Amino acid sequence: MLKEKAWSWIDEHKDEFIEVSDKIWGYAELGLCEDKSSKAIAEKLEKYGFRVQLGVAGMPTAILAEWGEGKPIIGVQGEYDALPGISNKVVPHKEALVQDGMGHGCGHNVHGTTALTAALAVKHEMEAKGIKGTIRFYGTPAEENFGGKVFMVREGLYDDVEAVFGHHPMNMNMAGLVSSNATNGVKFHYYGKTAHAAGNPEMGRSALDAIELMNIGVNFLREHIIQEARIHYVIEEGGGQPNVVPDYARSWYYIRAPRRDQVDPLYERIKKIAEGAAMMTETELKIDHSGGLYNLIPNRPLAETVTANMRAVGGPKWSEEDYAFAAEIAKSVPKEHKAAGLRRFKIPNWEKYLDVDLMSDILDPLGDGETMAGSTDVADVSWITPAIEFGTACNVLGAPGHSWQFVACSGSSLGHKSLVFAAKTMAGSILDLMTKPELLKEVKEEHKMRLEGQTYTPIGDPDRKPPLEMAREMAEKLKGKQ
Repeated sequence: MLKEKAWSWIDEHKDEFIEVSDKIWGYAELGLCEDKSSKAIAEKLEKYGFRVQLGVAGMPTAILAEWGEGKPIIGVQGEYDALPGISNKVVPHKEALVQDGMGHGCGHNVHGTTALTAALAVKHEMEAKGIKGTIRFYGTPAEENFGGKVFMVREGLYDDVEAVFGHHPMNMNMAGLVSSNATNGVKFHYYGKTAHAAGNPEMGRSALDAIELMNIGVNFLREHIIQEARIHYVIEEGGGQPNVVPDYARSWYYIRAPRRDQVDPLYERIKKIAEGAAMMTETELKIDHSGGLYNLIPNRPLAETVTANMRAVGGPKWSEEDYAFAAEIAKSVPKEHKAAGLRRFKIPNWEKYLDVDLMSDILDPLGDGETMAGSTDVADVSWITPAIEFGTACNVLGAPGHSWQFVACSGSSLGHKSLVFAAKTMAGSILDLMTKPELLKEVKEEHKMRLEGQTYTPIGDPDRKPPLEMAREMAEKLKGKQ
């Protein structure tokens, strides 16, 4: 009855939280600049009696809030940052809401609101039933660009929490056991000398040449690294106009591999290439190791607890309008791409989902021993305390993440139903840990076993601050045409 009461509370208040999700969807703010989004969540937490700190770990949009006292301390964490260049209306075709603007192409408007809703539902039941313990909410900025959770981990904000739940909208209903790639984020700054590119080229030293030579060297390196590694980059600055030799250029690299100890030697080889490019062009090099992320530590007892609660709640009930909306979006996804994605995730009997647009099935925990190609700052949390981020269907099956399709879905009825389903699942799982000490013990023992005596040291300069000024400058450039 305890969990059913929490689920009923969510149903009674769902419109209030759907409104929060839709507001955040409309704000669509870049990481570290989620001013309106974080305020909307903090105000709801305060309204329902949580002790709220807004602006922790050097980030004005980071939240730490809690209700209750004593052990166990169970955490929920939610994200609310958006992505550049994928703004879209809530329509099943590509049509920008703001031209070249931001959009929630990873569903973080739902992500943060799920954690908010679950935390408040659990608080309601703890208060009603006199359950001892603490429910803690972490509002975590900048997952997409600056790894906000890393700064919160570094500040010790997770040191005393006993387990943490998160939810990520996706196109399946699953609490996975897959790990993630560890990664380094690095910026390479080259400084040369300007000159007239036609009249005095011999007097110039091109920083852009250095960038290009470095990129060529890295691309040749790809043949000689482990096949699971990934290296990708952009040129952020490359000069002003062709007739001026650029005296400054900058590239931004992500370097990924399944384990932290595989990223580090790869990074050292890339640094040598960068230094070689500086020598060849007689430019100066400055390396800004802006930080990095660890690989995720899965937890089977948490995954099984979440899966059991998913099945107890029951998957989303899609309407005819939902199916029609999804079918129209599905026209933008080639079937061979959909098949490749299902195979890549190693979905059992994947062929039966080829003609499915909206997932209703709840899958068993999958992926133990596997590593997904992407990276997440949830991984750093998972080295400190048992953590899980489960998925519920929101996006059309086969449609890509970080896309206009996901933006449209996360602001629609699909996103609303994903939110309610996930919030109920999370609330039920938290109450299980709150009231079953033997389960919490099992979760902790699994965490200790998977760490295998490894230790966690944050990546990069320990005095590094969140790049607030850089984020504001980026947000101004990326806001689109209003």
